[in-house]
Amino acid sequence: IQGRLNKVKVVRCSTDMAQLEEWYKAMPPVTRTYVTLSVLTTTACALDLVLHLKLHLDWKSVIQRYQVWRIFTNFFFFSPSFGIDFVFRMFFLYRYSKLLEVNSFRGRTADYTFMLLFGATLLLMSSSFLRIQFFSLSLTVMILYVWSRKNSHQVMNFLGLFNFRAPYLPWVFLFFNVVVGGNWKIDMVGIAVGHIYYYLADVFPQMPGGTRLLRTPRLLLQIFGNNDDYLAAEGVANEAERLERRGGGWGQGRELARGPVNHAHQE
Repeated sequence: IQGRLNKVKVVRCSTDMAQLEEWYKAMPPVTRTYVTLSVLTTTACALDLVLHLKLHLDWKSVIQRYQVWRIFTNFFFFSPSFGIDFVFRMFFLYRYSKLLEVNSFRGRTADYTFMLLFGATLLLMSSSFLRIQFFSLSLTVMILYVWSRKNSHQVMNFLGLFNFRAPYLPWVFLFFNVVVGGNWKIDMVGIAVGHIYYYLADVFPQMPGGTRLLRTPRLLLQIFGNNDDYLAAEGVANEAERLERRGGGWGQGRELARGPVNHAHQE
């Protein structure tokens, strides 16, 4: 009997590992890379392999001591341990980065990478007067903001308490972060950077006399491939989305942790 029980445990463990591997491989490439680096960074800090003080953004150390890695590692550090705050932040990063990458940026890996690089650059520029050491959460809020504006017709629900439209999601996130003792500046700069990108990429080009100011560098297009297949179908997708928004209503609300109510945009 004991031998059979051991076999059952082995089979279940193998099944769980296979499902975990399938879930991991199903993530779009940019989201998978970002989540992986963030988890590895937290693991290294939790095991005391790396001090988080060696990861934060410090321009003096970057320039005088040539610790260039700080420019990048500050975007991957979310928490010194695997606490509830880390799980909460990883959930939002994974969910909304994935939704944004597989829907609004479907077939446009280079464009999505450029969006993150553009946001990261603005955040680094703001560090001189904001004195923020880690911009990982700010970049997550930027992703949240861009998703919420591109899906403004979605209806969210906060812990079963009240419904709100998707554009308010970053503000609800900011409020919740402040309640639990977070720094409101971290969220606000993420919202500001997200708005700048959304305005330049989606709003200004559609205005009379407007033009496309943000263009993905050719180098990124060469690395990730061209977008010809996606662009050929983009017009049809945009028309379908326009008709859907015109006919869409508030629909049924869902809890914040479960995301939007429109099934067309779910994972």
